[in-house]
Amino acid sequence: VPLQASGGGLVQAGGSLRLSCAVSGSINSIGVMGWYRQAPGKQRELVASMHSGGGTFYTDAVKGRFTISGDGAKELSLQMNSLKPEDTALYYCNAVNIRPYYAYWGQGTLVTVSS
Repeated sequence: VPLQASGGGLVQAGGSLRLSCAVSGSINSIGVMGWYRQAPGKQRELVASMHSGGGTFYTDAVKGRFTISGDGAKELSLQMNSLKPEDTALYYCNAVNIRPYYAYWGQGTLVTVSS
């Protein structure tokens, strides 16, 4: 499995979780890595991303609460603080390889925030 995500779980509102994603050796020219989420009945959305040049992106709903980090090659993390019930979703890590161009997805890890 090229991307292996872990760290999901059940937490009360206001709590914290840290998601991790391990990258296998078959992916070796990463241009951007990120975390997406998909809530029941909704489309998958980009939560946060980190580009090889160092730039980061956060969707408005998580700014100030989530922090993306990683080495850009072998691991990616998402620190999630002040969690809200609306953060409940299946979270996927993603890595876009540049040469050859291909988007890899992890298997998804479930985050459930109770009110």
